[in-house]
Amino acid sequence: MSARHDRYPSRGELVLVLNCGSSSIKFALFDAGQSPLPRQPVWNGKVQGIGGPAPTCGETGVAPFAVQLDADQPYHAALELIRQRVLARLGERRLAAVAHRVVHGGSKYFDPVRVDAGVLADLKGYIPLAPLHQPFALDAIEILLRERPELPQVACFDTGFHHTLPTVEQALPLPWDAWRRGLRRYGFHGLSYAYMATALPERHGELAHGRTLVAHLGSGASLCAMRELRSMATTMGFSALDGLMMGSRTGALDPGALLYLMEIEKLSLRQVGHLLYHESGLLGVSGISSEPRTIVQHENDVGERGERARLALDLFVRRIVREIGALTAVLGGLDLLVFTAGIGEHNAFIRERVCRDLGFLGIELDADANAGDAAVISTPDSRVQVAVEPTNEEWIAARMAAELIGIG
Repeated sequence: MSARHDRYPSRGELVLVLNCGSSSIKFALFDAGQSPLPRQPVWNGKVQGIGGPAPTCGETGVAPFAVQLDADQPYHAALELIRQRVLARLGERRLAAVAHRVVHGGSKYFDPVRVDAGVLADLKGYIPLAPLHQPFALDAIEILLRERPELPQVACFDTGFHHTLPTVEQALPLPWDAWRRGLRRYGFHGLSYAYMATALPERHGELAHGRTLVAHLGSGASLCAMRELRSMATTMGFSALDGLMMGSRTGALDPGALLYLMEIEKLSLRQVGHLLYHESGLLGVSGISSEPRTIVQHENDVGERGERARLALDLFVRRIVREIGALTAVLGGLDLLVFTAGIGEHNAFIRERVCRDLGFLGIELDADANAGDAAVISTPDSRVQVAVEPTNEEWIAARMAAELIGIG
């Protein structure tokens, strides 16, 4: 991407999507020469384990392979690796834009925006609100702005989908000046929910326009209550720490516990931040893993290991069930419950346990359909239809970028 732009004749335009996390970068190329933009990328992949002892790169048609990344700047080395892989894939086609998943747009940015130096400076101000993702996406943007200033870069915000939240859902019970300073509930996983707003009516028709609740369950997890495919309430709030228990994040936590850790146990601000983001959730409770499929293998272990495994999964499910109950009350009932993201799409036993505890809503699960990750996993007699819908955040970002810069 630092090579000369005119090296590639314009025989079809491509949009590159970068989804940057703290230890991984997903990348995908979409064919913007077709209209509408195809939902499947022409090529995609992921560099993971960045900063760890054994980073790998996997991509379309290629099994994951070990890569060597500069020990001093592994993240920049991973971006350079992706740059080289992208250039090798372009051939005679032109890279028309790069779309970035940016977790936080603050109170200023909701719609996709082309990034320049001023926008980048604004977005850096939101790093404390999303430290696991924001700085890494901005690193990628900054490098490209320096090396390819003529290449359009579009920031697509995870907070953007939730701009329809009513004020009562945005407000925090703090002094009013805090609202004026931008302290409010923003909501996250918006690109995933935006895809659901497109895909669910295609599969479920008018039902999706009613009282719909989407459970985005991955290493980060949240719920979104929708009516007419618009966000009405969500579990994440001011930061991506709020709401559900997650892989290594706490979710909602009594602030008094934080005051205790800092005042009585004398943890520093940095130590508390690391605990909340990296040492808690499924990983912290189980002491085994942040991945439910690994933890469940130890449920029947004897002694503390088994007890902690069972508690971690019970607590994870309980928090999901509790929040689904709360959001169902906000919606005034529930017509459609949708599971998505890594855990939601692939962990049948988590879905089964959640739906078991939601039996009071009239949910009846089809065990065979659930075991097969079917599109609909509830029985015909279930009062609430339960679905599994794979998410596609990269396509949403590519479509946003294509529309903003007028290609495709």
